[in-house]
Amino acid sequence: MGSNLLIRNGFIFDPANKIAGEKMDIGIKDGKIVDPKDVPKDAAVIDASGKVVMPGGVDIHSHIAGPKVNVGRLFRPEDHVKDAVVRTAATRSGVGYSVPSTFVTGYRYAQMGYTTVVEPAMPPIMARHTHEEFHDIPIIDKACFPLFDNNWFVMELIKNGDLDSLAAYVKWLLKTTKGYAVKIVNPGGAEMWAWGKAEFGHLDDKVLHFDVTPRDIITSLCKVNEKLKLPHTIHVHGNNLGHPGNFEIMKETFECVRGIEPKDGRKPVMHVTHCQFNSYAGKDLVTWKDFASAAEPIAEYLNSHDHVTIDVGQVVLGENTTTMTADSPWEHALYLIGGQSAWGVKPGVKWVNGHAETEAGTGIVPYIFDPKVNVNAIQWAIGLELFLMVKDPFKVFLTTDHPNGGPFTRYPEIIALLMDRKYRDGALANVAKGATEKTKLKDLSREYTLDEIAKITRAGTARSLGMPDKGHLGIGAEGSVAIYDLKKEGNVAADIIKAFRGAWCTVKEGQVVSKGGQVVTSVQGATIWTDITQPVNKYDELLDFVKKEWIGRYTVSYNNYPVFDSYVPKQKVVTIA
Repeated sequence: MGSNLLIRNGFIFDPANKIAGEKMDIGIKDGKIVDPKDVPKDAAVIDASGKVVMPGGVDIHSHIAGPKVNVGRLFRPEDHVKDAVVRTAATRSGVGYSVPSTFVTGYRYAQMGYTTVVEPAMPPIMARHTHEEFHDIPIIDKACFPLFDNNWFVMELIKNGDLDSLAAYVKWLLKTTKGYAVKIVNPGGAEMWAWGKAEFGHLDDKVLHFDVTPRDIITSLCKVNEKLKLPHTIHVHGNNLGHPGNFEIMKETFECVRGIEPKDGRKPVMHVTHCQFNSYAGKDLVTWKDFASAAEPIAEYLNSHDHVTIDVGQVVLGENTTTMTADSPWEHALYLIGGQSAWGVKPGVKWVNGHAETEAGTGIVPYIFDPKVNVNAIQWAIGLELFLMVKDPFKVFLTTDHPNGGPFTRYPEIIALLMDRKYRDGALANVAKGATEKTKLKDLSREYTLDEIAKITRAGTARSLGMPDKGHLGIGAEGSVAIYDLKKEGNVAADIIKAFRGAWCTVKEGQVVSKGGQVVTSVQGATIWTDITQPVNKYDELLDFVKKEWIGRYTVSYNNYPVFDSYVPKQKVVTIA
């Protein structure tokens, strides 16, 4: 892939280069952005007159591949029956609404104008499976984050205070699994759950058998992440996710990495994912009657500090979705919550939990976010509050924690809620009164601009991920572009939803892959991973230790654990020398 193309007369929204609606041409040569005058004369031409042009979308957090996603597919036959995709001349058939099959996942992202997506929670022992699914997801580039949070080797090295060996382990595991960044989920929580113990009350509770705390895990991995100069910050799913009152431990988590020296002067040292689920007030863990929004103190912290970014994990109401996470205790809690009359929903009938040997946990529960249930309506409003209260769009990004808050295909409606206050107020008036009484959404008048939408879906996510060739349209950038049938300004909700649901044209590295919301060409996207080639202290000593301990900890051999190149036929390797 790597084609030549000239896109003419579009209204360009490229926040990374401070371009907000200027009428310009975009040139692509050999799959890269070039000066329009350098495009070969025989290049194809697209007339984007009167339309909005943005870089290809970059989704920072979406569960699209791996063992729990595949179990989620097997778990939800009813999810498939209602949403089957028929084969076309350019596409294969598939199924799935909240957990679409591999090919359908790539097609639907491309139809929306997205060209890069991150799978943010990979158990290292399941890395081969994840990459096999990546190979089947067309068009989009992919990256995956190995889980480090409940790993026995990680906790043992932290207990010993050996950050040099921890750095060596991070280097080894990223290369071994062909992973991109460090993921932390409910640090220590899955390990406690495996021994039948409860959630942590605060960051300084000890993990059974390891004498380390969630704070130790977060700060140690953060220090190592910056020491190794990894492209992305640590990517953190906070403790006590989903529980009333958890905003306090969330703020404590923000604070615990403040002061850690960032690499190369970058300000953020931590990205907190699906922060909506950790922005809850209230104390009643049984009936949730005092459940309320704590979005304001979370937003105030972000507005006054520069070392943290978040994505929202926006809940989509009326959605029959499939929750799935490496936070196994939360999934069990969600299963139990489903049976409480205070929520107004029937007891859950499906629940799966698992533990990936000495590395990570997982859980899966189908769930309906009911607009007439107070808790669900408040969750929906909290996400929108975060978007509207955080002043800098480079600090807050669009996700639904797909499929947890709802499928990624609902992004267009979320964008409309942010851009059109009249539409948002109408939606608020039609949900349970808790959303009005227990949040401040009704008082927020802010409306996002197209420039800000480009920040929370492209420029900001690419910057946070450390992918300098993505998320912008400057010279040398990847020639991936989304064109939307929208006006430069003054768009209303119906037009916004229609446009972002089906991009007028999606271009992947100079090749048109979707037109009018329909895939016309299916190409192979690449897998992006991080290879640390720089020498790291204690690396050889660490490998000797791992090999010695391996046979007593794993059911697979050390030699059969790595992901070989044959699993990743198309790669984009980020080398840290």
